[in-house]
Amino acid sequence: MSIFHNAYQGLENACYIWRKEMTQIVKDEGVLIFFIIVPLVYPLLYSWIYNNETVRDVPVVVVDQSHTALSRKFVRMCDASPDVRVAYYAQDLDEARSLVSRQLVKGVYLIPSDFESNVYRMQQGVVSVYCDMSLMLTYKAIFQTAQLVSIELGNELKKKALGSYTAREEAIATRPLDYADVPIFSPSGGYGSFVLPAVLILILQQTLVLGIGLSAGTARDENPYRNLIPIGDPRYEDTLPIVLGKFMCYLMVYAVMGTWLVVVVPRLFNFPHLATWQSLLNIMTPLTLACIFFGMVMSCMVKYRENVMLMMVFVSVPLLFLTGVSWPQSNIPGFLQGVSWLFPSTFGARAYVRLNSMGATMSDVSMEYYILWIQAGAYFLLACAVYRFQIFQSRRYAIERLEFLRHKRQEKQTTAPAESAS
Repeated sequence: MSIFHNAYQGLENACYIWRKEMTQIVKDEGVLIFFIIVPLVYPLLYSWIYNNETVRDVPVVVVDQSHTALSRKFVRMCDASPDVRVAYYAQDLDEARSLVSRQLVKGVYLIPSDFESNVYRMQQGVVSVYCDMSLMLTYKAIFQTAQLVSIELGNELKKKALGSYTAREEAIATRPLDYADVPIFSPSGGYGSFVLPAVLILILQQTLVLGIGLSAGTARDENPYRNLIPIGDPRYEDTLPIVLGKFMCYLMVYAVMGTWLVVVVPRLFNFPHLATWQSLLNIMTPLTLACIFFGMVMSCMVKYRENVMLMMVFVSVPLLFLTGVSWPQSNIPGFLQGVSWLFPSTFGARAYVRLNSMGATMSDVSMEYYILWIQAGAYFLLACAVYRFQIFQSRRYAIERLEFLRHKRQEKQTTAPAESAS
């Protein structure tokens, strides 16, 4: 009977801690922002910015030092493309640079004076392209337009030089090895479908860690000994009820927020969503557990609320690169790949992108799936260890407090007779 009584008492303590944690979340504006507002608003903001996937009519300035028929044809072909609009003509590069600095244009096409003469002398003609790199989409549009126009113009010049008689001969002469450009996994070829699925997983992890860290900072602020465990509360004497109570609270919140991030947002903005709900559930379950326990471990290492914000914001961009989505995984050094194994977002983003964007099956992401479960188990044990240490600290502080009060009471008892005798 004692076993069942202890189990019932532990469950009751866990429910009490769960209610207390939920109350603290509701009362703490900072935690509410990171648990509710940020997961709701950030995906919408990022997805709305990149919802068009591609940009059209990017303004550029042309510095035509050649002033020939061939240079004017190159400019007309660029202006006729859907991605670039020739907005200005400049006399020299300094004037063009001034237009870029005032954000009137996003790029510069510089055609040198020997452009046409080099081409007709069977030498290579060169067009210099200068781009504003602050926005990757505009850079892509400006550079690719110049590249495609130069290829098309070169094919026309090649046809004239060869003197072919039929269209078939011209096609073979200008493009002997043909190719079909078919973008896979990102039909629009846009930035949103490419990188935002990984960003959604990173938002889930970062907001969880930030919210748990802020909640732990509040608990430390309310404790005079800067400890996570309240001194003298018998319901905080066992490790497992504390960990489970906090875990249930965070799981309730992120069962909803996780569904919003990985199911609703991709459908709202028509990002690729090829995964079945069973596959998403299989991946999101260990990912959410690993993120929660990882956040609980990190919260025990942060003494002040502000520290967790500085730390997690600092590592957000590196963690995105370490997922291997925006930067090739094969080009990441081995040491950094080892560091990335510590974060659930690494394998969570890889598995989610492969399932939802590439149409993979669970067998294709089995390695990521098992590693996420291993991370969840490891961080659960680590969370139990660090909270056990917090309990020991709380008991030590309580004993020191009792000793201090006993010593003060003894001093009062010894000084009281002396004062009455005098």
